Amino acid sequence: MPNYRRILMPGGTYFFTVVTYNRRPMLIDEMAREVLREAISLVRNNQPFKIDAFCLLPDHIHTIWTLPEGDFNYSQRWRAIKGNFSRRYREQVEGFLVSNRSRQTRRELAFWQRRFWEHHIRDECDFIRHCDYIHFNPVKHGLVDCVLDWPWSSFHRYVRQGVYPMDWGRPDQVEMDMGTVAE
Repeated sequence: MPNYRRILMPGGTYFFTVVTYNRRPMLIDEMAREVLREAISLVRNNQPFKIDAFCLLPDHIHTIWTLPEGDFNYSQRWRAIKGNFSRRYREQVEGFLVSNRSRQTRRELAFWQRRFWEHHIRDECDFIRHCDYIHFNPVKHGLVDCVLDWPWSSFHRYVRQGVYPMDWGRPDQVEMDMGTVAE
């Protein structure tokens, strides 16, 4: 088994990509969105963190979190969010699960890939680059022509706050350096 090394910076800011099992396009289903929103809210009530940016796509999530000072345990938060979502969503969609022997042995539900991608945000430039990546992702995947047209994104909050202009992210205008942002 590979030895995964995670950067654990108390009070740090992190970019995450979390992917559904076998990239099933289930996350923008209304019920899945509501169950995910509740799972995140429940975990945030017990283990606070700030969601700096967020984009929900059919088969994955991109987000940036800032953890409270002195706290570095984002893995525990993701485990709780994925577990809460899986248990609650399974109640709604019985028969949806197709699992392999390994997942059955571990009593895992087949909604999420086991691991997630994490990147410690180093500075303001890194933060901006990752926010741009998160918000442009629906256009990159061909889901919409304009960032503004994707409803499940923190882009709309950023527009209200004056961070982005409303027409930001049109493919004919975008000149972003996304080479270092992994999905």
